[in-house]
Amino acid sequence: MLAHTKEGQIAAVHILAIDLAKRSFQVCATDRGGAVLFNWVLSRARLQQFLNEQPPCVVAMEACATSHFWGRLAQS
Repeated sequence: MLAHTKEGQIAAVHILAIDLAKRSFQVCATDRGGAVLFNWVLSRARLQQFLNEQPPCVVAMEACATSHFWGRLAQS
C-alpha cells in the first residue's frame, strides 16, 4: 500500500505492526526509514480486507492465541 507522508510524498509500507484484540485492532505502518505512515484502528472485518489488499511487507504482531490465524491470513 502506498501512503502519503506528512510532507505529501508517497511512501510504500515496509512494516505493519498489529496489536491484536477481540473487536478492534491497532495497525501502525512505517516506511523503510522508520517514519510512521499511518496509525489506524480497524475492525476485524476491515483488518481481514486490509491484509488481503496489502502488497508484500513485514507484518509484526504479538504472540497470542489468535496470532497464528492472523499470521496465516497475512501470508496469503
